[in-house]
Amino acid sequence: MRRKSRVAATSLSYEDWLLEQLKNPAEAAAYLEAVIEDGDQAAIMLALRQVAQAQGGVAVVARRAKLTREATYKMLSKAGNPELRSLTAVLAATGLRLAVKPVEKRPQKATALKLAA
Repeated sequence: MRRKSRVAATSLSYEDWLLEQLKNPAEAAAYLEAVIEDGDQAAIMLALRQVAQAQGGVAVVARRAKLTREATYKMLSKAGNPELRSLTAVLAATGLRLAVKPVEKRPQKATALKLAA
């Protein structure tokens, strides 16, 4: 009697899974927002590059943004320091935009002075 061989389902690597998620503009926006909140510029550039890869690749995004492929790769490198004009062009090419919102105030701890009052 022969047994049917079971082949384990292949799983996606984290990178492949992430790129699949980042095809959704809402997911891409949330991902970038979380990375920006951490404040590490190299991580922000990596996240932008991952979003660009998910949206068809850096070359495709560069073409949509009307930027050169070389400039876009350089901008999205760890040492990238894009001008605002370039950043907004890349974001627009990936279906996103830059937005500003107020900083959330954290509740202040009670101090001895406030307790004495």
